[in-house]
Amino acid sequence: MSTAPPSARWRRRKDARPSEILEAALAVFAEKGLMAARMDDIASRAGVTKGTIYLYFENKAAVFRALLTESLGERLAMATTMVQSYEGPTPVLLANILRFVGSFVAISNRAMLPKLVIGEIQHFPELHRFYREEVIERGLSLWRIILERGIARGEFRPLPVEHVTRVCIAPVLVAAIWRALFDPLEAEPYDVQGLIETHIDILLKGIAA
Repeated sequence: MSTAPPSARWRRRKDARPSEILEAALAVFAEKGLMAARMDDIASRAGVTKGTIYLYFENKAAVFRALLTESLGERLAMATTMVQSYEGPTPVLLANILRFVGSFVAISNRAMLPKLVIGEIQHFPELHRFYREEVIERGLSLWRIILERGIARGEFRPLPVEHVTRVCIAPVLVAAIWRALFDPLEAEPYDVQGLIETHIDILLKGIAA
């Protein structure tokens, strides 16, 4: 039995509500899609009133934007910190970043987000623009920094960076979409970590100086 005063328990509960709402929203978006999902559905799944959701989020698009920021945006920020603080060989850095991203795709229920983005986000111009600027552009910029670092140090061949950035991330997106579409139908989840390790091996051999 909790010994914390009621006010402290209330604060903890209130602080937890945004994350609980986001978890419920992700489940609803996965079941119904972004277009068909309603705030009432999210409220019911979260066990709160619709009015409670509006205390934290302006509308459905704001909920989805928060999901993108809380999951993909935070991982991008962490990866950026890893790149900025790293001083060793660039091939090792590239492999570490791919493993970091791959582990997120392998175990997180947020792997559903790319499928939703590809399938429906174009119907929400504000979200479409937000995803392009805050996720895609930031992600490509990060890969660009890694590749240009390796080229400048003579570790990678001087290949077209704009194309190689997309080669770096493509198998990760495939893994995320595969998990979202086919994991429920398979006896065992697909080995995303194995795919990432294979990708690292092929990629580093292909771009090595």
